[in-house]
Amino acid sequence: MDIAALRSANPDHWMKATAIRALTLDAVAAANSGHSGMPMGMADVATVLFEKHLKFDPANPDWPDRDRFVLSAGHGSMLLYSLLYLTGYEDMTLDQIRNFRQWGSKTAGHPEYGHAKGIETTTGPLGQGLANSVGFAIAEEALRARFGKKLMDHHTYVIAGDGCLMEGVSQEAISLAGRQGLGKLVVLWDNNNITIDGSVDLADRTDQVKRFRASGWHVQEIDGHDPAAIDAALTEAKRTRKPSMIACKTHIALGHAAQDTSKGHGALTDADQLKAAKEAYGWQHGAFDIPADVKSAWEAIGKRGAEAHADWQERLGEASAQRQAEIERIFARNVPSKLSARIKALKKQISEEAPKLATRKSSEMVLEVVNPIMPETIGGSADLSGSNNTRSGDMTVFDGCNRKGRYIHYGIREHGMAAAMNGMVLHGGIRPYGGTFMCFTDYARPSMRLAALMKVPTVFVMTHDSIGLGEDGPTHQPIEHLAISRATPNTWVFRPCDTVETAEAWELALNSKETPSVLSLTRQGLPTLRREHKAKNLTAQGAYVLAEAEGKRQAILMATGSEVAIAMAARDILQEAGIGTRVVSMPCWELFEEQDESYRRRVLPAGPVRVAVEAAIRFGWDRWLYGERGKREKGDFVGMHDFGASAPAEVLYEQFGITAETVAEKVKALL
Repeated sequence: MDIAALRSANPDHWMKATAIRALTLDAVAAANSGHSGMPMGMADVATVLFEKHLKFDPANPDWPDRDRFVLSAGHGSMLLYSLLYLTGYEDMTLDQIRNFRQWGSKTAGHPEYGHAKGIETTTGPLGQGLANSVGFAIAEEALRARFGKKLMDHHTYVIAGDGCLMEGVSQEAISLAGRQGLGKLVVLWDNNNITIDGSVDLADRTDQVKRFRASGWHVQEIDGHDPAAIDAALTEAKRTRKPSMIACKTHIALGHAAQDTSKGHGALTDADQLKAAKEAYGWQHGAFDIPADVKSAWEAIGKRGAEAHADWQERLGEASAQRQAEIERIFARNVPSKLSARIKALKKQISEEAPKLATRKSSEMVLEVVNPIMPETIGGSADLSGSNNTRSGDMTVFDGCNRKGRYIHYGIREHGMAAAMNGMVLHGGIRPYGGTFMCFTDYARPSMRLAALMKVPTVFVMTHDSIGLGEDGPTHQPIEHLAISRATPNTWVFRPCDTVETAEAWELALNSKETPSVLSLTRQGLPTLRREHKAKNLTAQGAYVLAEAEGKRQAILMATGSEVAIAMAARDILQEAGIGTRVVSMPCWELFEEQDESYRRRVLPAGPVRVAVEAAIRFGWDRWLYGERGKREKGDFVGMHDFGASAPAEVLYEQFGITAETVAEKVKALL
């Protein structure tokens, strides 16, 4: 690559792009850690995007109608941090750049949502940003259909690398975007043919251009260092009604001794090589020194968006007060004032009628109440709509013919679904939920983890939550999945015992602003156990006394979900034997942990023996059996110790010993 030719052909552009390269080299060298090559290679693309196409306002970084920029290749975080600093984002200072990858800085090794304005999502796990962007684009389409082009009309731009396109989630995302015809989505592929191990052809021979075309995308191929070609391609991408991929042929670590090598992917810290690269660039400035004319040129780019933002504010001001209030409400993640009353009314109805229902059906009943008053909800399923019960009667299907539809057929794409839902939450104005079988949290897991890490309240509806699903057998019967979800920080795992608890769990999930929820729901019918109506949301306490002991309290049975009914039946056996037994329903461990110690002591006092019942592995239960004033010699567990089997549910519970009789025997043995 002839650096001198690039410099002379577009000198103003070159200096702006070189500011990104210089800051990247300086920050990585100071940290002695990081990834230099991608920002150096994609600096030209990013410069043209921000200067000529991206609609953004650093002074008002959160306005709803801004374009979204997603750096899916998150290892190249210095590209984003440089852009935020250069264009004038208040919280991305030069000191933050100097402290790249250091304790307490906003410039983490990979972009972290919430650290600084302008970081739209947490990226680093490759492919996640690309898959999130599909959710961003879906959210834009849905909100534009609801509020009109005057208030919602923007693009989502993504920089993705070879690694993003190799990860399996990318195909789920690409095919979903193509099927949905997300014309406001533009992916800029950093086509540099290098991965950590070496050239891409060590491991892959995919024709990415044909792959995207086959998935229904508009595709262009350009020189990623030619600003005119980049500008023309972006202009063309904005004209098409298809999602657009621009294959940008670039040189990783452009102008450095490590250019076009796998070494260029990582931390370029050799002082002599750094000096030589800057000399080749014509950059005659010290470390972290951006000349005033270059900085002012970048700041002018940042200020350009103020007018677009002001125009939008004017259009918003012309809208009705009701519409303005609704936009403010949904972007603040506030639920409608009616929600609490509707949930209470449903709880009262269920307590009186006492139906026997699978909690997946209970969930559908809640959604029938919730969705008509929460137009910001978008539901969906990974090809299991009739099994997950995630579509309420008022919902039409979201697709290219009906952007007002609020139900998405994700196809067999659990991972892509979860990532897209995260993107919708991050975009703002949408509260997504999506369903699959609980066993397939395995497929959705990386995105579920990122929801927790980013503190976004995505709702994962996971049905068929135990051996109770029956004949489909051990491949479909979740055993360890409750423990996996519970082990994830900042996640609420709800396993309701009946329709009343299911309604309460949904109310909590929808009111959450920073915590994702996993709803673990049954295939098999469960009796209504909450027969006495209480307006208070007892699930909010995480655990509570469902049935008190008659006579002297000698035993406490703890259970969740479908096993609470088994605990109640065991209590009947024990009470008949003169053994006073309390039953504690524990629909959400995480919320119980948050209660003050005095409440936890009232629910789980010292003294009685304790038996826990759950059709899952024991992992995690010892805290409640032996902690919280319990004793090892006075506690036991009834549940699963291996994988399931294929048979009717009632046979499985009997064969695996998860019965009221087994629970009662455990209690008697401990006394």
